[in-house]
Amino acid sequence: MSETRSRIAHRVRRDPGIHFNELTRELDLAPGQVQYHLRKLEHADDVVEESLYGRTHYYTPEYGTWERGALAVLRRETARDVLVYLMTNGPSAPNTVTDGVGIARSTLEWHLDHLVEQDLVEKERDTRNRVTLVVTEPEETARMLRLVEPSVADRLVDRFTRLVDGLLGEPASGAH
Repeated sequence: MSETRSRIAHRVRRDPGIHFNELTRELDLAPGQVQYHLRKLEHADDVVEESLYGRTHYYTPEYGTWERGALAVLRRETARDVLVYLMTNGPSAPNTVTDGVGIARSTLEWHLDHLVEQDLVEKERDTRNRVTLVVTEPEETARMLRLVEPSVADRLVDRFTRLVDGLLGEPASGAH
């Protein structure tokens, strides 16, 4: 295996769910070079590619479907913040989460769509149709959280979104 391919494989092993742009940035390689070596790694079954939510993520083969989806979502700082809030505070109403995390309700809903789709969070309804957000697999989710740390670029995008929410004046716990 070439040195470049080994570096890419090592980075994917060390940082499961890393997305393509982050991989090229972190390794300071040309996109075409990374694509070429990733294809070789995929053909050798050393790397698994999965496109989720507008990004192509890379994993080693031991990660199953649920883990790959969880890691892709958790690479986004706001989704991580929501999940950490729920794990720390227990089942919570959406307005409580928006206030606790400091995000707009629309931002919470965008991230919740992905958290629910990847079976990380469940929306439970009571007899009066009030929603409570609940972490579905707390132990496994905690394990996934330990594996992922969003890149600086990912954090900047999430923080910019929060800034725009604040500038638009959408209340953090507004109804949507």
